[in-house]
Amino acid sequence: MSLKNFGVQPDGMPSRATTRLRQMLRSGTMVAAPFVLNAFHAKIAERVGFQALYMTGFGTAAERGYPDVGLVTQTEMVENARYIASAVDVPVFCDADTGYGNPLNVTRTIREYERAGVAGCHIEDQVFPKKCGFFAGKLVISLEEHVQKIRAALAARRDPDFVVIARTDALAVNGWADVIRRCRAYRAAGADLVFVDGITAVDDLHTYARELRDVPKLYNGMLLPIPAVEQLGFQAMITGGTIGVVCKALHDALHELKETGIVASHRLASRDDITSILGLDHVYELEQTYGTSEGQPVGAVNT
Repeated sequence: MSLKNFGVQPDGMPSRATTRLRQMLRSGTMVAAPFVLNAFHAKIAERVGFQALYMTGFGTAAERGYPDVGLVTQTEMVENARYIASAVDVPVFCDADTGYGNPLNVTRTIREYERAGVAGCHIEDQVFPKKCGFFAGKLVISLEEHVQKIRAALAARRDPDFVVIARTDALAVNGWADVIRRCRAYRAAGADLVFVDGITAVDDLHTYARELRDVPKLYNGMLLPIPAVEQLGFQAMITGGTIGVVCKALHDALHELKETGIVASHRLASRDDITSILGLDHVYELEQTYGTSEGQPVGAVNT
């Protein structure tokens, strides 16, 4: 169970997730955040030692049975972000799609994400309804229009440490010259980081690093391992293939169940492992503390 629910921050770091993420981004060590689809995945990622997490829009849409083509609403995204952020103690930052409209919509989006307890989000320059950054058929709004969205996002945040990331999807649409122009304009408008999505080749990743070497930036993908991406000068990386891992593992297990009538034990985490991740032991401790455990009726007084 998340310690933040009880106002505890045991490692001496600032209690606000926003401040912790901002300090991590300034530390000189790249922030590597795996994709998480939900609060359970977030708790697993925290358990294995990741210091920051990323709520994927692709995964949030997938969990609701949709491809990532703008069918999931702001309300659904914020709800998922709230569950994830409340489940873990490490900072979470999120996909916020296009901000769900014009600069006025962006204003509300930032405030809703802040209230959800996340540490930051990225807003992209696609035409709405958007598509996943790796899908065909994307269109982008003008540089000038997205600058206004970034300005609105920065003005809307009540916590100055909330991290605003400007994403561009212009690479597949207009090429590198426009991408570089947009990234520099978004940074000049005040974005904390820039994010070029849709990088599908190592050569493009090197171009990204080289042409924007003086701009704080984020990379999305698995073309190179985390240490190699950090060597290229990125401040943050979102990665992990979590959606693919979940899809294949679940498909294979269910196929085995359908064909053989049972799922082999080597595929399974134990019930104890699962409940440990979910904090069942802490629930038992609270039951003891407040007299609600089995055999201790509510209202009984220990003497």
